Amino acid sequence: MKHLCLSLLALLLTTASFAQKAAAPSCCAKPAADALVAFASLAADPAFMSGHDSPLPLDYAPQAAGQNITFATPDSSTGDGYEVHPVKPNGKYLLVIHEWWGLNDYIKRETDRLAANLPGVTVLAVDLYDGKLANDAQEASRLVQAVDNGRAKNILRGAIQHAGPKAQIATLGWCFGGGWSLQAAMLAGKQAVGCVVYYGMPEKDVAKLKTLNTDVLGLFATQDQGISPAVVKQFQADMKQAGKQLTVHSFDAVHAFANPSNPKYDAKAATQANTIALNYLLKKFKLKA
Repeated sequence: MKHLCLSLLALLLTTASFAQKAAAPSCCAKPAADALVAFASLAADPAFMSGHDSPLPLDYAPQAAGQNITFATPDSSTGDGYEVHPVKPNGKYLLVIHEWWGLNDYIKRETDRLAANLPGVTVLAVDLYDGKLANDAQEASRLVQAVDNGRAKNILRGAIQHAGPKAQIATLGWCFGGGWSLQAAMLAGKQAVGCVVYYGMPEKDVAKLKTLNTDVLGLFATQDQGISPAVVKQFQADMKQAGKQLTVHSFDAVHAFANPSNPKYDAKAATQANTIALNYLLKKFKLKA
């Protein structure tokens, strides 16, 4: 009888152990944390906020070809943007997504620069804040956290519809806009031909990454404490698992080193990163410099 009880006890312990092991994957198989929510949380971090000095005043005059535009969005509303339209458009579009300050004059100046170096490409800087701008890190943090992700995606869908069903589309953005550049590339579907991410929060859901129709160029900073080297390493692993190509260039710099609005703009690193990004876009659009 004693042996029988011991045998039953051993069987119960073995069964319980097996059940725990079998159940373990369920806790680890949960969908990855939402990348957009993750960045909103990061934007509320005082350390992250302290790394963003307020933009300096800018004396800016837009190019003659540049104009503020309004376009329809799928949520029966409208979206705003700044568009530089070429004299001879070639059906190619670059969607530019602002950093966390909003679509300010620095972003418009960058839009002008990109348009000047991408012959025939229409460059559209999309406003995900619906006209709001931030002048300090506290306000920028509030704006990021106040973004309705559904609304932001509809603004991007509206921009894609504005480009037209036959347009070839690439995306580019910095920081807040870097993460949204990746989201925009996924939204563009088969029209997407390129995606540039300047130290933006990567998509963490491999299933979503599998929907990408383009490779991705990632430009990151080794001293970045938010979009850290560990985050980049995970992004590389996720893209590999998704079967998508990711090219990463890391610079010995801090977060926001190439942000157009950054008073501590790292000219050397930014110039290198911008050259890499421009050459990538020329290749993806099949253009000559």
